[in-house]
Amino acid sequence: MTYRMTFRGAEIPAEPGQSVGAALVAAGILDWRTTRKEGRPRGLFCGIGVCYDCLITVDGARAERACLIPAADGMRLGDALDTGDALETGDGPDTGDAPGDDDRDGAAQHAEEDGDDAAHP
Repeated sequence: MTYRMTFRGAEIPAEPGQSVGAALVAAGILDWRTTRKEGRPRGLFCGIGVCYDCLITVDGARAERACLIPAADGMRLGDALDTGDALETGDGPDTGDAPGDDDRDGAAQHAEEDGDDAAHP
């Protein structure tokens, strides 16, 4: 059985046992968020949950690591800082500070703030 997820209005297929990040990459989507400082694209990097480059919103839950979340049928995926309203309308936030950024755990917030200087050149 192939699962169907939605990302930015497009249907994304996923196989059972596949992570959200793996399904996005298999569908040709290599980035799904940008850094706040310089707007650089980010997506799957380490693939094991260490680097936080793959943050994504899953069914309204912000800043989830796409490489660790198992794909499931009917998932709604959005940019890392999308709210539930943004997922519904397809309107995402700009790359500036979003309301509630301070609510994220320290590691996720650090990765987002320092993403421009981190693992990617």
